[in-house]
Amino acid sequence: MPGPTDPQADAFLWGAATAAYQIEGHPLADGAGACIWHEFSHTPGTTYRGHTGDLATDHYHRWPEDVALMRELGLSAYRFSIRWPRLLPEGVGRSNPAGLAFYDRLVDALLAAEIEPLVTLYHWDLPSALQYRGGWANRDSAGWFAEYAALAGRLLGDRVRRWITLNEPMVVAVDGHLRGRHAPGIRNVFVTARVIHHQLLGHVAAYRALKAEHGGLAVGITLSNTAVWPATAAAPDVEAAEMAHAWRNFPLFLEPLTFGRYPPELTELLTAYLPDAWEADVEAMRLPPDFVGLNYYSGERVRHDARSWLGFAVVQEPEAPRTAMGWMIRPEGIHRILTQAHARYRPRSVFVTENGAAFVDRQGEGGVHDPARTAYLRAHIREVLRAREEGVPVDGYFVWSLLDNFEWARGYARRFGIVYVNYPTQERVVKDSGLWYASFARKRTVAKEAVDATA
Repeated sequence: MPGPTDPQADAFLWGAATAAYQIEGHPLADGAGACIWHEFSHTPGTTYRGHTGDLATDHYHRWPEDVALMRELGLSAYRFSIRWPRLLPEGVGRSNPAGLAFYDRLVDALLAAEIEPLVTLYHWDLPSALQYRGGWANRDSAGWFAEYAALAGRLLGDRVRRWITLNEPMVVAVDGHLRGRHAPGIRNVFVTARVIHHQLLGHVAAYRALKAEHGGLAVGITLSNTAVWPATAAAPDVEAAEMAHAWRNFPLFLEPLTFGRYPPELTELLTAYLPDAWEADVEAMRLPPDFVGLNYYSGERVRHDARSWLGFAVVQEPEAPRTAMGWMIRPEGIHRILTQAHARYRPRSVFVTENGAAFVDRQGEGGVHDPARTAYLRAHIREVLRAREEGVPVDGYFVWSLLDNFEWARGYARRFGIVYVNYPTQERVVKDSGLWYASFARKRTVAKEAVDATA
């Protein structure tokens, strides 16, 4: 329980996050439909060594063990996603009773363990049946998403109070539809712009659908972020950094939701690719979320580059410390992202919905020793609490991830978990970083000084 010096700590959530396709396994079990990641990962050449989410960490069967583990770690909240085609095999229409029952049991177990559930509706597993109809590039996707949101709200809205509509819609658009390295593997800039636009429409439609089911729900959106600094103080580099920030971070989505327009830095660029009548749509998008989820892993410096479509290029910094993903470790960047979002958009509530790092982990007789991850978490949490002390309304922090899991196109080659998963046996082993995070989370403190005081 919170100590006497932390009168507001009881409202702060210390949790961990996962995503359905990355941990559940058994994607077609018990009447579930296929999703784009199932089909993409089964396509030769798309993932590391052909890895798929067919088994993942077998959370579909081992969820009672995982809930007990969360309780043992002292987490006060758990952010997880629902697999859309597990509820609606065709994406719309008939529902799947077994899928409904799975999430119903999971939420009840979390509440019995005194762990607050935060539900993400879309963490990249669009039903294949809807992709065949154009997926997010089809304007009808907003209506499909609203139907799914309404069903999920009816199922769980009496017990789940916080909902996230979309996870990292920019990654869905760019990695899935521009670069083609994520599902559905498309490379088309016109499709990319439509996917951005239609996800915004889908968020608004899902927000309203959830509120129609239970008016008291808090509905937010989770956005990806990379902290950006200009390489120099020269005007071209400063402008390049502003463009990079607007394109890659929260402004692309919070600008329409807060002010009813796309970011001024991007409007001229986007108009060539957006669908007809986008101006009327974007005015109707003005519906600030009840809370904003901000994901953060890394930061970088950029410079002006006239040869680039977006006018910027990342500066190579070979001396910078990096994770196993090759991402530069910049703890001060999470403070930068939080304060930037607060200064421009004044969200009512903010959650760090993902923050973590992949390193090379090995299981030994004495456990899994990962001092680099512990140092990463300690430094980033300190910066989160510093932003909170400065007035940013941060109400929770979720480490990515609870478990090692299927890391999308990188398969099982990268481990982000605070809990090690021995994939052949499915044994779970809490890493040293997980033990540190648990000892800190149990304090229920929001004092940044306590970060360094925790052994």
